Amino acid sequence: MKRALTRDHVGLSESFAARRYFRKFDGITRRLIDAADSILSGDGFSPEDHGIIRDYLVALSRTFEALSMKYLLTGRAGGSLAGALEIDIRESGFPVFRELMTMANDAQQAGRHLSGMKSADDLKDDMVRVIVGERKTPARAQFALSQRLYYESLARGGLFWGQNDPVAVWQGDGEDKSRHYKVHWAVYDSQVNLPTIYLMDLVDTGRRALPTDQDRWPEAQSHLMAQSVAGLKLVTIARGFDGDFDDLHPKRLRRIHIGPMYSSAFTQQSGPIRQVLEQAAAPQGDDWALAWTLEELESERVKQEKRGWFSTVEREVFALDPFSGRGVDTGATRTERAVILPERPYQALAELDPPGFRSVRKFVVSESGQVLSYI
Repeated sequence: MKRALTRDHVGLSESFAARRYFRKFDGITRRLIDAADSILSGDGFSPEDHGIIRDYLVALSRTFEALSMKYLLTGRAGGSLAGALEIDIRESGFPVFRELMTMANDAQQAGRHLSGMKSADDLKDDMVRVIVGERKTPARAQFALSQRLYYESLARGGLFWGQNDPVAVWQGDGEDKSRHYKVHWAVYDSQVNLPTIYLMDLVDTGRRALPTDQDRWPEAQSHLMAQSVAGLKLVTIARGFDGDFDDLHPKRLRRIHIGPMYSSAFTQQSGPIRQVLEQAAAPQGDDWALAWTLEELESERVKQEKRGWFSTVEREVFALDPFSGRGVDTGATRTERAVILPERPYQALAELDPPGFRSVRKFVVSESGQVLSYI
């Protein structure tokens, strides 16, 4: 691994390291998708919520698959030709935000790149000719094929981007003719280099249905995306939205942080998790642990607020965690933390039993897709 410009970011410039990294994340995302229903059970998530979150996880898996094609020949195709994947080794274990921004830019030009490339079959023929005729490794043709597969992945779409704009799903109408929506969106948070999913239960009392309102909906989307950063508390996001839109009432807001990912091979962790991974001495594919954090904010009542001289509007009053005043600190009604990990790291965690993990839910995942839950 080659160090990048910042001490927290490392460029994977060796083929072995890059391939091992992507194999690890392929295993993590597969198991995370398998475990999603178990992780979300008992947290007030509906089957529709499960489907939405699962779709984001599948999209995240496709993003890693696309990046694995881009960096397939790292360190092998003409020195720096294949580039180096930059990852955050201290805060997240995930690729840095800049990688996804570059990928989004590449997606805008995927069609142009593909139109100027040889077909996959032609490139495979070139590889055979080099192997048979010149008796050497067809690095250039391999690199060209890997880039074609990368751009084909981008052209197919369905990936997790740096910004995944809000979608409003109608849930039905209230007795007062209000319209109820589930709004969901996601970001790859640039502050912490982690994928983050948002779900908001929203009541719309406007004259026009929100998704067809050419004035309110673009403004609401822009507002939500601008506020979707890890450093903002949920109550700050919800109050800001409630205050800016008189006829849009957020009743519940949830945020899911996927990660950090810890691995002795790729990240510099400290504290109990370092001891756990060292003691586990797990094989390459199982040398990891993935954090999962759910924050939830609920409205407990509404109040009337004066608007101008002669009118009032409804504003939400949000319930904060009543225990030990923590709600003021967290800005949420409740916060639940979990860790997903293979069997060997879990066994080490259970033996060490560090105090900081005793209140964290543990989900143990096997290669077969079996999920066991422990408190």
